[in-house]
Amino acid sequence: MNQEPSTLYAKLLGETASITWKELEPFFAKGALLWVDPDLDLITAAEAVASDEGEKVAAWLAEDKLAKLSETRALDLFERDPQLWAVVVSPWILIQERAVTSDAAP
Repeated sequence: MNQEPSTLYAKLLGETASITWKELEPFFAKGALLWVDPDLDLITAAEAVASDEGEKVAAWLAEDKLAKLSETRALDLFERDPQLWAVVVSPWILIQERAVTSDAAP
């Protein structure tokens, strides 16, 4: 195995950013958002999409671990406005809800 996948992983990780739903709405309107299930590593998914790993991506699509963002989920994101992570793998923007940490005071 060569070093390319880990190099691509590092590159994608460096391009991942926190983003709000409001910033993503225009891309949803264009049909460019892919939802990544919280059980799946966002960067691993982005790497598979970028590397055109069809079998892996197809399996995630079949398991609903990766999906084009639905109107139902978009409405949920609009109403809750959670913190999201995003990474661009043109023509897609892969998004995932950030894990909630319990650092709030009681």
